[in-house]
Amino acid sequence: MSKGTVLVADDDTAIRTVLTQALTRAGFEVRAGGTAASLWQWVSNGEGDVIVTDVMMPDQNAFDLIPRIKKLRPDLPIIVISAKNTLGTAVTAAEKGAFDYLPKPFDINEVTDLVQRAVDLPSGEPAAPVEAGDADGLPLVGGSPAMQEIYRSVARMTQNDLSVLITGESGTGKELVARALHDYGARKRGQFVAINMAAIPRELIESELFGHEKGAFTGANQRMDGRFEQAEGGTLFLDEIGDMPMETQTRLLRVLQEGEYTTIGGRRPIKTDVRIVAATHQDLRRLIRQGLFREDLYFRLNVVPLRLPPLRERGEDIEDLVRHFMAQGIDEGLVAKSFDNEALEALRAHSWPGNVRELENLVRRLCALYVEDVIDAEAVRLELTETDLEAAPAHQEGGSLTDSLHFHLSTYFKSHGNGLPPNGLYERVLREVETPLIELSLQATRGNQIKAAELLGLNRNTLRKKIRELDIDVVRGSKK
Repeated sequence: MSKGTVLVADDDTAIRTVLTQALTRAGFEVRAGGTAASLWQWVSNGEGDVIVTDVMMPDQNAFDLIPRIKKLRPDLPIIVISAKNTLGTAVTAAEKGAFDYLPKPFDINEVTDLVQRAVDLPSGEPAAPVEAGDADGLPLVGGSPAMQEIYRSVARMTQNDLSVLITGESGTGKELVARALHDYGARKRGQFVAINMAAIPRELIESELFGHEKGAFTGANQRMDGRFEQAEGGTLFLDEIGDMPMETQTRLLRVLQEGEYTTIGGRRPIKTDVRIVAATHQDLRRLIRQGLFREDLYFRLNVVPLRLPPLRERGEDIEDLVRHFMAQGIDEGLVAKSFDNEALEALRAHSWPGNVRELENLVRRLCALYVEDVIDAEAVRLELTETDLEAAPAHQEGGSLTDSLHFHLSTYFKSHGNGLPPNGLYERVLREVETPLIELSLQATRGNQIKAAELLGLNRNTLRKKIRELDIDVVRGSKK
């Protein structure tokens, strides 16, 4: 018995053949053609339970046809496949009402699974398409599998109002993703308001978020709108949420639960209607175990988790990113240049601790400082190793711990270009050093906590508390 009929539209004969064979083996009937006209004819005749269609076809763009299909048969699921692997394609597919989007080349098993999910989808009122925007204008660049997953996730999240938690290392583009969620979602006519928890003094965070009344505290000479009020009807982006003080976390949780807040010094609750998008480079689960972040707030924010991959996991995107930054530089008055193949290989071989931000700074610096029209590998390596050369003693045998820390911190500072790292650096660095120090001490003492406490110069109870807070595994006899 057939599971249903799949209408396949693609002008590539090989793709039609592969899809037909795979879907037939999976138990579906398949009708395949190479034009939008044939697809429309089948749909008009009431045929098909699912559509799998390419975007660019000889007679018509599928994105122009999909609204007609959705108007005639609103419950007919449409899966879009395309070789144009951009955020714009993914977002436009979602805006037009597609069930899902897959970039070419695709995994045939993934297509089959998507078709099955589409067939199993209960009939109901379809989501209303959102007015399309210039999605290709977004500065999210790259065709790697990792970025394709980001594009698909962003496209899906523009069609709802769920809270999103974006995680990723510094410089991966978390705010760009947050802006994409806003600019191509239902709230795009409202304001996108961003606030960085790490960049604001702790005592002022609540006033920044919720606003204050005149006379609420010393220096409050007039009423001030908070970020919630500014973002009303739009999106509030809470960057570096892991640096939010506990008392502010409690107030934020109440806002998310009750949908209202009060200003500092205010008495009347104010209703709020904003979408919350949060971001962090920290491990919030670890902060929860350390008692630094509320678990109930974490679950409120982490309705939809979205992890941005570091640049070292998407090396195939570096060439596209370089071209993108070069084009931006030209618009800003820099002289047009190009990178030869060996230079690009040198870029791909780098670990990029500062991620995309570090690459952007490097490209701009090379374009500004080098007079040659073609930038070669030597120029790239010279710029990339400059920091290493300055801190060479850290990597030499016998180099001191101070030298090593100086090297890593210098790299971290330089990855931010002309800007500064987020505030709270002292505590973050101490936390980073503390964990391996305790772990290695426990290994050296074969898991004996009494000896480890003596080695570290800590009280035994203090050490046990830190083991719990830092979630350190203690294995007796672990030293080889």
